[in-house]
Amino acid sequence: MRTFSRLLAAVVLLAAPSAFAHDYKVGDIEIGHPWTRATPPAARAGGGYLTLTNRGQTADRLMGGSSSASGRVEVHTMEVTDGVMKMRELADGLALPPGETVKLEPGSFHLMLIDLKEPIREGAKIPVTLRFEHAGTVDVELAAGALGAPAMDHGAHGAQHGHAAQAPAGAGDDEPGNHGSGHGGKH
Repeated sequence: MRTFSRLLAAVVLLAAPSAFAHDYKVGDIEIGHPWTRATPPAARAGGGYLTLTNRGQTADRLMGGSSSASGRVEVHTMEVTDGVMKMRELADGLALPPGETVKLEPGSFHLMLIDLKEPIREGAKIPVTLRFEHAGTVDVELAAGALGAPAMDHGAHGAQHGHAAQAPAGAGDDEPGNHGSGHGGKH
């Protein structure tokens, strides 16, 4: 019985770091649960989602990033106006007011991984370097969920961070192949 208890304790200790490995920090910015979705074989772009909390006293901005998995990483917003989905790059970055949390999620603000070098496969970890105006850069990994997944399932822990079980209307539309006419074929 003692051997089993030790083995169980070792497994728990080894597994514990992975439970928290999905959260990152740079300067005053906390980055929670970065994720993406698998993409179809011919996709040229993919979306990235995460939560940013500015714990500092001054504003910051997410300016974009880079990834070895894509040609470039941009910060985008998505809106539906009169039934037409429109996406655009936030050329000045995404504002992160002090003391506030900003969610990048399907159907809203998100990262665009443009010119993918290969399709994103479910279960993959996509490396991305995020660039902030003041906090600097930080390397994160986007955990890839299933193709068309409305949100990553973080279980009860994810619910504490505001991850919805259902995505907003048009949530799948910021993925390749779902751009509609509002994106202007930019990707």
